Amino acid sequence: MDLVKLSRRLSYVLRHRPDSVGLVLGEGGWVAIDDLLAALARNGTRLKLEELEHVVANNDKRRFTIDGGRIRGNQGHSVDVELGLETLTPPVTLYHGTATRFLESIMRQGLLPGGRHHVHLSADETTAHKVGQRHGKPVVLTVASGQMARAGHNFFLSANGVWLTEHVPPSYLAAS
Repeated sequence: MDLVKLSRRLSYVLRHRPDSVGLVLGEGGWVAIDDLLAALARNGTRLKLEELEHVVANNDKRRFTIDGGRIRGNQGHSVDVELGLETLTPPVTLYHGTATRFLESIMRQGLLPGGRHHVHLSADETTAHKVGQRHGKPVVLTVASGQMARAGHNFFLSANGVWLTEHVPPSYLAAS
């Protein structure tokens, strides 16, 4: 079983295109595991419950949550879904990893969610650096999240430890 391939397939279905296998996400982005497995099988991905549980348990980014007989993506959705996350006070500083080629635009516009609902932030520089490496030559941006929160910006913490916010204005960013 190729964990990376299966994780990417699940991400695509649960976070971006549930319709690609004939699914509609329920409230909070949840879908019944039986419905997911049946939909995947109808569309060429045969997966047993034990294999699904293995992918979820061993995904290094902890992208999915299983709760009883249902599953959802933790964050990073491009489809309209309300995850029901509670507003929390963030740490004083958070980090965002990106590629150096995006730096000029980011320092001009701030961090935007792109095709997703939120900007994703890391609690530590190491994780942010790993994220940045996925996009090219990495750079880690320091986010003055404590100042942002005091100025009225909302922050949320996903089930997999990723901090989320709607936008990070350039005045709260510093390249490290």
